[in-house]
Amino acid sequence: MKIKHFLSIAAVSMLLAACAQTAAKDTAEITTDVPERPEGQTDMVGYAAPAIDTVRVGFIGLGMRGPGAVERFTKIPGTKIVALCDLDSSRVADVQKIVTNAGMPAAAEYYGSEDAWKQLVDRDDLDLVYVVTDWKNHAPMGIYAMEKGKHVAIEVPAAMTLEEIWDLINTSEKTRKHCMMLENCVYDFFEMNTLNMAQHGLFGDLVHVEGAYIHNLEPFWPEYWNNWRLEYNQENRGDVYATHGMGPACQLLDIHRGDRMTTLVAMDTEAFTGADIVEKQTGTRPAEFKNGDHTMTMIRTNNGKTIHIQHDVMNPRPYSRMYQLTGTKGFANKYPNYGYAFEPEALESDSVPNHENLNSHNFLNAEQQASLEAQYTHPIVKEIGEYAKTVGGHGGMDYIMDYRLVYCLRNGLPLDMDVYDLAEWCSLAPLTKLSIENGSAPVAVPDFTRGAWNKIKGYRHAFADKK
Repeated sequence: MKIKHFLSIAAVSMLLAACAQTAAKDTAEITTDVPERPEGQTDMVGYAAPAIDTVRVGFIGLGMRGPGAVERFTKIPGTKIVALCDLDSSRVADVQKIVTNAGMPAAAEYYGSEDAWKQLVDRDDLDLVYVVTDWKNHAPMGIYAMEKGKHVAIEVPAAMTLEEIWDLINTSEKTRKHCMMLENCVYDFFEMNTLNMAQHGLFGDLVHVEGAYIHNLEPFWPEYWNNWRLEYNQENRGDVYATHGMGPACQLLDIHRGDRMTTLVAMDTEAFTGADIVEKQTGTRPAEFKNGDHTMTMIRTNNGKTIHIQHDVMNPRPYSRMYQLTGTKGFANKYPNYGYAFEPEALESDSVPNHENLNSHNFLNAEQQASLEAQYTHPIVKEIGEYAKTVGGHGGMDYIMDYRLVYCLRNGLPLDMDVYDLAEWCSLAPLTKLSIENGSAPVAVPDFTRGAWNKIKGYRHAFADKK
């Protein structure tokens, strides 16, 4: 009996081991192709192009975001608005008034044809092409602009597929032209000040960060030209708009500047709401709506940090980007409760009121937080923050984004966001789709730098030497 009992235990152990092996195979990490870097090309990490005294810019797309961008550029020193393009001639005419009312020469106008934007890009008097169209046209326009010798700035998301991402990377590397995604949320004031605190070590070792795009788009769906954004959600699963959460999170964790994302797992809800919205907008109920109401993504990095990203544009929730940081000595949170919490020793060298009463169980009070933020106001916010508020654009962060782009181009500095930031933040669209459609399987995040992710130690903004 003892021998039989021993054998039965062994058999059960073998069965469990076999099941574990099968489960491991079933949940094996999905990988995607990483194309070889074309011969003769090198990476763009830390790349600085020759300085441009006056940045001559052409704008493609003058719908929801384009006019505001043109308005901001009329207020940025060292710029010249050379050309405007949109399918709709009336939009071009309206935006032209923004230019001339600012006391600037009228810009060249392009409109009507589906390829009119190529005529703009083909000009030989442009340094920068600013792309503000629908998502499907972002990557093709960016690639064409770089091939024509222009730097390019592309609205979010700049690419929707891995093929587009790799094409943008290869073109940027080949042409040595900057390819920056216009991710404005990294320039919001709380995010900038928190990044500065993190870079000064206040939070200790960073452990976990969160971000999201929680924004009920019900009032905005009719504003998208030809219903393109709702159609994209109808046709695609995954987090199709992750960059507002990803940008601040990745800057905090020094992604491709000492760390890199390695694995993600994504999960979504059923599409409870999408078909209703389509029927309300078009009068016809679709047979299928692919994008779930709520999408969640968990990411692990090479250095053992984690990132949590969420997406929901369907349901009646207050706006939130879920910006959150957990460190070994402190915590920051923006939505819905705005504040900081620290272990007492984290602020020993700082003159924060009531320092002896600090503890990590509660947010700093208003007086303490104001004192802390005054000490750690980001240098860029100190420089132009108040003026940015007067210009506007999501409270001023849009102006800071454009100002910094021009500042770096004029001073021959690396941009605040490079083509690999673009790639990593946009990659959630195709990679989360791949995970979800394979039962929330883990998916390997490609090294878009192809080996250069550890070349620079720590994310930092570049500044010109003061003369």
